[in-house]
Amino acid sequence: MEYTQHLADVRARQERVRPADTPREVAHPFGELTVPEYVDRWAVEQPDHHAVVMGEEVLTYADVAAQHGRWAGWLRAKGVAPGERVGVHLGNSTEFVLAFLGTLRAGCVHVPVNAMFQHAELVHELADSGARVVVTHVTLAERLLPAAAEAGVSTVVVVGGEVSSLRQAGVEVVAWVDALTADPLPEPARDLDALAALNYTGGTTGLPKGCEHTQRHMVYTAVSGAGANALGREVVSLCFVPVFWIAGEDLGILIPLVMGGTSILLSRWDAATVVDLVERHGVTTTAATVESYLAILDLPDIADRDLSSFTSPMAMSFIRKLTPEVRRRWAEVVGGHSVLREGSYGLTESHTIDVVPHGFQADDHDLTTTPVFCGLPVPGTDVLVVDPVTAEPMPLGEPGEIILRSPSITTGYWRNPEATARQLRDGWLHTGDTGYLDDDGCLHYLARAKDMIKVSGMSVFPAEVETLLVDHPDVATVAVVPAPDPETGERPVAFVTASGASGPEIEEWARGRMATYKVPLVEVLDAFPLTDTGKIRKGELLERAGEVVAARG
Repeated sequence: MEYTQHLADVRARQERVRPADTPREVAHPFGELTVPEYVDRWAVEQPDHHAVVMGEEVLTYADVAAQHGRWAGWLRAKGVAPGERVGVHLGNSTEFVLAFLGTLRAGCVHVPVNAMFQHAELVHELADSGARVVVTHVTLAERLLPAAAEAGVSTVVVVGGEVSSLRQAGVEVVAWVDALTADPLPEPARDLDALAALNYTGGTTGLPKGCEHTQRHMVYTAVSGAGANALGREVVSLCFVPVFWIAGEDLGILIPLVMGGTSILLSRWDAATVVDLVERHGVTTTAATVESYLAILDLPDIADRDLSSFTSPMAMSFIRKLTPEVRRRWAEVVGGHSVLREGSYGLTESHTIDVVPHGFQADDHDLTTTPVFCGLPVPGTDVLVVDPVTAEPMPLGEPGEIILRSPSITTGYWRNPEATARQLRDGWLHTGDTGYLDDDGCLHYLARAKDMIKVSGMSVFPAEVETLLVDHPDVATVAVVPAPDPETGERPVAFVTASGASGPEIEEWARGRMATYKVPLVEVLDAFPLTDTGKIRKGELLERAGEVVAARG
């Protein structure tokens, strides 16, 4: 589809309102280098500058350069060739960052694996990616090892403890500290367009798919995202969002390390700890839920604390929404220099930072216009709204499907040409999300991709849960729908036909096979409501799903 004229009009409108403190074009600090090359350059320019902080552990740029080089050297010595996949099954930690960087340095493919996954989920992602090596933590190893063996992983590297008692037939177990005694790999792989990561995303047609990303995607995301959000060169980013999710990868690794700033990692949000870290390290930005910011405001001594560095707090409105009242309360307590605003619109397929609302906070424009106001695309990215059937551009103000084009769009879904052809057309990513462009060319988001359920901000796709539940020996048919939940925003509810198993028994079975936030409430039916063509009428299940949640509450 040809969009040249329509796109020119949209771009002209956007440039008229683009904030003065954000760049019109992407400006790389050292040019288009790989991520490890950026670390190497910053290690020369500012070797003693704090790069990654986790609790009392502080790694300078010199430390990160040396240690990630040793992980890369170990991979090469082990015979893990460029292009081979390396899983990282860790929570937020310095080791995650080093494994990520070293894997890229060796030209291998980073596969972040959700540390909350259970057996079936682990087997799927490890087998689908073909990961040869996986890094895990000693507290996660007993769960991972059987899945690794089933998926064909040859070596598991364990962080954080003694490995002599860890055994699994067919899998070699190595201590992380031993791997980091390898000779460092002096020269990094330099192909910006080689496959560098498989970031898995849920979908509406089954189990998660691996989005193929390159280092060009990563560096562009870091530089364009930092610029569009006016984060500056001295960004100090506090990240408690898991870095195995791509949003955490952006916030906790790519933006701070490409820009020469500092990453402050947390394993979980604690308001008092966060305030201490802001004062101690001069934190400039984070992304957290509205509830997280309210917890800071409720600290008894907050009026006496120095949060002057905290200029760019970004909100994620999953359950409680960011309102003008919350923003005003934040400014009154923290200071007018700190403007609380929403984060960004994006997808795993696009590396997530595509459209940002920075610069539209005057008179709460971003919060009082038709929700959800997303703002302008970052430099180098285009966003349009089209008819979901014909793909023709929609008039301004008219809703349609959001499509994106940028230097960070996935090159495709790993080993899934059908899904690739369906979502990527003529260089545009068809998101399946519904929204519209206003008279300024700003994006407004109206509805999430079909079927997705948000549980405390985490994405749950019914088709994925259905695929896992149908493995239960007593379950014949399953349909998963969302229901409102006062604690988590939404909750999945699974309606099943089953022989010999109750709903609670199936729920207990599911807890061992999927992450906790995906486990649905299960209601056993005698029969499903069906259309004339034999399809389940999910719409008729929605009201009943709400009743199930209310009854269990």
